[in-house]
Amino acid sequence: MVVSGSSDTFVKRNPQAHPDFFAAEATGLRWLGEAKAPVVRVLGHGPTYIELERLTAARPTVPMANRFGRALARMHSSGAAGFGAPPIDSDGSSFSGRLFIGSRPMSSAVHRTWGAFYAAERVVPFLRIAVDAGTVSQSETVTVERACERIANGEFDDAELPSRIHGDLWNGNVFWTDGGVVLIDPAAHGGHRETDLAMLALFGCPHLDAVVDGYEAVWPLRAGWRERTAVHQLHPLAVHAAGHGRSYGSALHTAAMAVMGL
Repeated sequence: MVVSGSSDTFVKRNPQAHPDFFAAEATGLRWLGEAKAPVVRVLGHGPTYIELERLTAARPTVPMANRFGRALARMHSSGAAGFGAPPIDSDGSSFSGRLFIGSRPMSSAVHRTWGAFYAAERVVPFLRIAVDAGTVSQSETVTVERACERIANGEFDDAELPSRIHGDLWNGNVFWTDGGVVLIDPAAHGGHRETDLAMLALFGCPHLDAVVDGYEAVWPLRAGWRERTAVHQLHPLAVHAAGHGRSYGSALHTAAMAVMGL
């Protein structure tokens, strides 16, 4: 990936990018922005590039975090067509291309229930890559698979409809500016709102308590959400285990053990 631009723009280029890569990013940002989420402005994109508004970093504050939490709750409550559903294009049709999380392809298969979707499309595919990479042992794999069976069987399903989620909401994709938080680099899809919050917790979002306070002022979380954090962290940990080393394989196993204890 080559980064360039001017004082006002930020351009990412990759001549070898999958033809859907930057389109997926642009569509995801548009879809989240439609729900009044504070997303970076897309100035243009094509098969090998995306041009974005340049952002200037600022120090995170509690008021910014609280406003971010409120905006996140409103974004989630805007909904999606189904669990796993891709973002919607500007013409009102579902994005038909490949989705990505980071540089890795991500499924857009839609399931009727969250648990079936999450296990089959967000954990197991990346677990398989991690096993092949040698970052998750065979014994650890058994534990993760058992946790996925519980999830797929609906033990953590609830009555909530699919939320419109960022999908890759680690702190590196939460950009703090003088005007507040701006979201970048989404893996947007229809999922469970607790997944975004769990990812914020996993990778250390500044003033997370204030984010949660703002969130709950708009849309209170269901009782027990903190205890379910490990369930929703299986996806990002599996993605990281697939490409970022043995420590994430160990963390994935630890999270799976926590799920088995719920």
